[in-house]
Amino acid sequence: MKFSSSLKKNHIFRRLYASKGIANSYLVLYARPNRSGHNYIGITVSKKLGHAVVRNRTRRRIREVYRIHEDRFTSGWDIVVVARTRSVNADFGDLTHAYLSLAQKAGLLRPLPESEVTL
Repeated sequence: MKFSSSLKKNHIFRRLYASKGIANSYLVLYARPNRSGHNYIGITVSKKLGHAVVRNRTRRRIREVYRIHEDRFTSGWDIVVVARTRSVNADFGDLTHAYLSLAQKAGLLRPLPESEVTL
């Protein structure tokens, strides 16, 4: 991740969980502005979703969605993404669409330039 760092501190996770989250059937996204110039990303996958291999694969896929579309995100946010059960077996395209739609609802995405808009 070029413009972002990992979120590691437990008190920041808890502060974000106290804020209002946005959810769909694959993911839950919590976001809150921070005072720095770049984003901090945290990904949570519960033990209920499977063994360590399954959880780590799900985490890697969610991190990759963010990495590919990182330049579309506005700077200065703490973001926590929580994986739901359906995200484990979801296609990468469905996971991408779910992540970006939540980010759009939260106001984290920059508008696409006119040249990249597809009809």
